[in-house]
Amino acid sequence: QVQLVESGGGLVQTGGSLRLSCAGSGRTFSNYAANYVMGWFRQAPGKEREFVAAIYWHASTATYADSVKDRFTISVDARKNTAYLQMNNLQPEDTAVYYCAAKPRGSPNYTNWGQGTQVTVSS
Repeated sequence: QVQLVESGGGLVQTGGSLRLSCAGSGRTFSNYAANYVMGWFRQAPGKEREFVAAIYWHASTATYADSVKDRFTISVDARKNTAYLQMNNLQPEDTAVYYCAAKPRGSPNYTNWGQGTQVTVSS
C-alpha cells in the first residue's frame, strides 16, 4: 500500500512562489520507489482535474503541461521519498487543489493519490 501526503499549499499574491511537497510511504513504495512515476495534478472549482507535471523517480527529465512550463519545476529526493513542485510566478489561474499521484512505471493510470493541498493566488 502506498500513501502520499501533500503539504505546502497556501495563499500567495500574483507573481509569488510556493513549493509543494509530497511524502511517499508504505512498504511497497519504500521498496520500489525507483519503479514509480510521480505526478502532480490540479483541479480548479468547476473544472476537471488536469495534469501539471510528472517525473520518473530516477529520471533527470520531466514533463509539464504547457500552461506551467518555464514556471513550475518537479523534482524528487530519493533519500526522503519525497517529490516536490516548485511553483514560481504564480497567476490567479493557478488557483486550484493540487494533488500528488504515483503510478508504477509502465502503468497507464495513476494508482495512488494524495488528499490534495489548496493553492490560492490572489490578484
